[in-house]
Amino acid sequence: MSLPYRIGDKWTAHVLRALSPRRRRFTELRAGLPPVTAKVLSETLRTMERDGTVARESFDENPPRVEYELTGQGRKVLALLDLCCEWARENLVET
Repeated sequence: MSLPYRIGDKWTAHVLRALSPRRRRFTELRAGLPPVTAKVLSETLRTMERDGTVARESFDENPPRVEYELTGQGRKVLALLDLCCEWARENLVET
């Protein structure tokens, strides 16, 4: 099992949040995120899939359809992210 070292990059936390309620298609993910290029989102999803935080399922349809969802490990990372956000709200002074 690999550790999700890339959690601190620009897009991983956004993707975790976007996938938290349910599985989504690539276009749904991209539409719900701040401006991100298709290339960067694809790279982020591939990396997250390699890390074991995201599962990818492709469907043999025309046009092709691909959906992404959090794995159990991805949900654990999301819980850690929630803890970090809670700590920040409680301990960091607003400026």
